[in-house]
Amino acid sequence: MSVVWRAVHAPSGREVALKQVRLGELTAGMRASLDCEVSFLRSVRHPNIVRLLDVVRADGCMFLATEFCAGGNLADYIRQHGAICEQVSRKFMRQLGAGLEVLHAHHIIHGDLKPENLLLSSDGGDPVLKIADFGLSRVILPGQSVDKVCGSPPYMAPEMMRFQRYDEKIDMWSVGAILFELLNGYPPFRGRSNVQLLENIKTSAGLPFSRLVLPGLHPDCVDLCRKLLCENPVDRISFREFYNHGFLWKCERDAPEGEG
Repeated sequence: MSVVWRAVHAPSGREVALKQVRLGELTAGMRASLDCEVSFLRSVRHPNIVRLLDVVRADGCMFLATEFCAGGNLADYIRQHGAICEQVSRKFMRQLGAGLEVLHAHHIIHGDLKPENLLLSSDGGDPVLKIADFGLSRVILPGQSVDKVCGSPPYMAPEMMRFQRYDEKIDMWSVGAILFELLNGYPPFRGRSNVQLLENIKTSAGLPFSRLVLPGLHPDCVDLCRKLLCENPVDRISFREFYNHGFLWKCERDAPEGEG
């Protein structure tokens, strides 16, 4: 349905990531998500959200030109570096939270937060994290819930895997899985199928914390991961509780130089 090319944007001469979407292969729901993605990206400009530079329709396709991020994605970064130190993980969480705050203000859930969809501005120095790939995003107004299954199983909230109705807290589960993977180098739950994955979540009593408590890890970090990876969405923290959490802000003195 879509493919991404590395290209040059002729009007500006800038290197871009060019996403080609074959419109004839989209369902009505996919088309609505694409329209939501384009509308949202056109309306915002934020350092932690990938910037949309141009949209072109031609030959039954839609082409989305976005800024090119030379650092690849967060999955590449984790594969290269392994477990990431707490200070750098905090920086990425703060930047992810800053981007999600914009989505939250627009009543948008991303629906597919995972390391592959978090891009890094550069491959050295102090890369800036940018949220990308809004192809499964949708608007959910306060008090609403939906039941469409989307996302990637290792980062998918349990209520979605159970085909239950869900709200914006599915993104908070994904954030927790990403934080765990940053600190450990692998996702918190794995399974050969969604059924096995769900069983592993259920039998773990929330999280295998013995693997998370690394030497010197701040208690606030463990607390945040616990609260994000609550199996029951009623008990899971909201976006605002996540973004105001002590792990992101009380330890600001430990943040790497150049963060911002």
